[in-house]
Amino acid sequence: MTMDEPITIFTIGFTKKNAREFFTKLSGAGVERVVDVRLNNVSQLAGFAKRDDLEFFLDAVAGIDYVHVPELAPTKELLDGYKKKTIDWETYAKQYVELLDSRNAEQAVSREVLANACLLCSEAEPTNCHRRLLAEYLQEHWGNVAITHIT
Repeated sequence: MTMDEPITIFTIGFTKKNAREFFTKLSGAGVERVVDVRLNNVSQLAGFAKRDDLEFFLDAVAGIDYVHVPELAPTKELLDGYKKKTIDWETYAKQYVELLDSRNAEQAVSREVLANACLLCSEAEPTNCHRRLLAEYLQEHWGNVAITHIT
């Protein structure tokens, strides 16, 4: 795959969705792979979206591949700062993009892996979520990237 070939990157959050809705939306969108960009993907609070369960369900229910890429997740300190309201969204977004730059995020995963793939995190909506920032970062660095948020 060349840099000139267009790709679509989807995003989704699992909260406020039951399993039927979640897997139906992914399958219906034509998602081929879920790229988990959560720092902690084994929390008991994740329900059906816990790493091992999610990998099994994606394959069994929808024939969708799964990969976890923690290099694309925010740091614990950054995430805690936002969740505990010691930093606002604008500060969080700026620091997260700086983190992506410092990690050379555009090289952490290939266009091939992200073509028709879906970035996964927990937030129900993409507005104040790192998955949207990541998709936009990759779009800016790679070009020829369409972003579709599955809500």
